[in-house]
Amino acid sequence: MNRRSISALAIAFATSVIAYAAQAAEVRNIVIVHGALADGSGWRKATEILEKRGFNVTIVQQPITSLADDIAATNRVLDLQQGPVLLVGHSYGGMVITEAGHNPTVAGLVYVAAFQPDKGESLISLASSKPAGGMNIRETKDGKYLYLDPAAFANDFAADLPPEDAAFLARSQVFASKQAFTAKVGEPAWKVKKSWAIVATQDRSINPDLERDMARRAGSQVSEIVASHAVFASQPEKVASVIENAARQLSE
Repeated sequence: MNRRSISALAIAFATSVIAYAAQAAEVRNIVIVHGALADGSGWRKATEILEKRGFNVTIVQQPITSLADDIAATNRVLDLQQGPVLLVGHSYGGMVITEAGHNPTVAGLVYVAAFQPDKGESLISLASSKPAGGMNIRETKDGKYLYLDPAAFANDFAADLPPEDAAFLARSQVFASKQAFTAKVGEPAWKVKKSWAIVATQDRSINPDLERDMARRAGSQVSEIVASHAVFASQPEKVASVIENAARQLSE
């Protein structure tokens, strides 16, 4: 066995030991990474449900200026946690947690209507492989950022929310840099840590079949919820229950 092989084996062993140690303790911390074209405010109901069930919930408000910036923002929050963490990502947030999930505090991953990439994949490459029903993404004048046309937001992102709630999400969306959508991920954390995935069956932002394919490839435990891409806001009780179940499984 050459020196490079021995080094790779040592790294893999160390990663597995860290992952086991994180999973051995009770998981009470939930860190949520919101998706692009949204912010963390839509997670309020799900957060309140989880907190009533005894979890400590923190939401990362990443800038979506680049994938590297968003991973760094997530790691800053993870480093503040006391004890093991269940890391949750919605939509583009799945790209972020796939790399941030290597943080030693992370015991497991939950993908909520999210991209679940393998090494070398980007959001654009995955989304293009199985296009979704909604295609109303626009560019800002400088050509550097993307946003969802407010007139199409409800239909494409949040069709099962009350109109006033969908309108608020449209007005408060965080624009996403093109760089964030084209960046390729490195080695995915789901290869060494347990993962769960929620498929939103009425999703028009990510093709539900793509969500299923990515989860199957990763060996994630899958739950399907009849909901739009904004499943975290329209079905907070069901999403919170999936997250709670994942945390309890990691604590066993």
